[in-house]
Amino acid sequence: MSPLASKDFPDHHDAELLLRAYELRREPVLRAARKLITVDWWPKSLADLQAIVSWDHQDNAAFRQVSSYWELIYGMARHGIVHGEYMADSAGGEGLILLAKVYPWLTELRETTGPRFLRNTEWIVTETETGREHFPRLRDRVEKTRTAR
Repeated sequence: MSPLASKDFPDHHDAELLLRAYELRREPVLRAARKLITVDWWPKSLADLQAIVSWDHQDNAAFRQVSSYWELIYGMARHGIVHGEYMADSAGGEGLILLAKVYPWLTELRETTGPRFLRNTEWIVTETETGREHFPRLRDRVEKTRTAR
């Protein structure tokens, strides 16, 4: 994956957009969905992922809300709206936790859901220095937690 666009440095517009994104994270429905997907949901197989992406799964709406939220946020960096490194350094790791949770089955999941699934989130971990540094450690933590559950 290569960057689509880039900014040379972050500016106050980047900060304003990230602060607005943070405000959206506090919305009650999104906050509940984030807790469910980030804290409570630990897929152990491709079947677990295929189940939650099914429209009739009880947690599908939460999964869609969280994954689309982070895709929107990271898409701003991928498309040069927000400085990518600033986004990777400032947005926290929650969106990357989702990617780490599905990463072992990402290729197969994209065959089922479409090739664009978590594309912007993956861009953050492959095209920014912070993402490249942080994601391997985060994946290890996610795998240890998954194994312990």
